[in-house]
Amino acid sequence: MIIKTAEDAKNDQSYHKALNELLLGLADDDFILSYRGSEWLGLAPHIEEDVAFSSISQDLMGHAVLYYQLLSELGAGSIDALAHERPPEERRNAILLELVNGSGTYLEEPRFDWAFTVVRHYFYDMYKKIKLESLIHSSYQPLSHAAVKIKMEQHYHMMHWGIWFKQLTMSGGEARSRMIAAVSRVWNELEGLLTLGPLEGLMVQYGLIESSTILKNRFSKQAAKSLEEVHLAHGNSYGMISGNGREGEHTADMEKALVTLSEVYRMDEKAVW
Repeated sequence: MIIKTAEDAKNDQSYHKALNELLLGLADDDFILSYRGSEWLGLAPHIEEDVAFSSISQDLMGHAVLYYQLLSELGAGSIDALAHERPPEERRNAILLELVNGSGTYLEEPRFDWAFTVVRHYFYDMYKKIKLESLIHSSYQPLSHAAVKIKMEQHYHMMHWGIWFKQLTMSGGEARSRMIAAVSRVWNELEGLLTLGPLEGLMVQYGLIESSTILKNRFSKQAAKSLEEVHLAHGNSYGMISGNGREGEHTADMEKALVTLSEVYRMDEKAVW
């Protein structure tokens, strides 16, 4: 079954509902992590990384826009409204991606954790690549085409974070100990990223994406290989200690982020951006 247009998708209410839920998760993941990445502007370890990380964050926001555009075509609302007007309980991003970079704030004594940022991005991009490879075969043709475009950039993101991950973890001393702590922290929330949400059954039934079990198995094999390369052992048991973002559960970190993200937009919601 191949669905070629938004109008075709709208004709099947169940398909349309599952597709919307999948797209929200994809868009919201990239949207909030792009914001967390933007908070490192001027604070990255060196100037070259400042430029590279800014570019990656822009890519992530661009990916989110692609998904929001598909949602808009399906009748979910304007791109701006989808990005800025929905309250936390309507967001479908994984909680791991909304957590603050560290203590302090961007403008007042930011004491951000570079190890956590590296580990979060590395394993997020690893799983994102696996999902994109599945989405390329999605029954919804516009989503399949979007996945092809995004995957071309994803290769370079993986290379970038893979270098940081290996270099810091193999450095020894404080760098290694902080990376080990970051891996443990990410693992405690990783299940929330690996799930597809309450409508997964319909997503799989309609061929929108493969099951989370299949995707998770692929991720676990790749993650285990990466950890073995830096002489770290970690099981395939992942946590979700702060709640399930795919079901609209979120933290105070998310609420504060949305206030900041929508501040300018809410000054004049009728403005054209």
